Amino acid sequence: MSEKTYLGKGRALDEYDLINFSICLTDIPSKDIVIAKNKKKYLNLTIARMKEPDKFNKTHTVYVNDYKPQTERNDSEPF
Repeated sequence: MSEKTYLGKGRALDEYDLINFSICLTDIPSKDIVIAKNKKKYLNLTIARMKEPDKFNKTHTVYVNDYKPQTERNDSEPF
């Protein structure tokens, strides 16, 4: 697995089942991780809970999911 490209952090809201995020689009390293299918563009991301909140009380992080399966997928299959 390659080194992770972190794009932002978010905070869980205890009273709701939500996590608010800010993602820095300029930190996306290259266009080759953007997937083009059916005339649309996709960026696969992973959201993970941090071991402990940071100094700004952020509880989650988001990074680029660069996993590429060994076999080709059928375009009709869901992500």
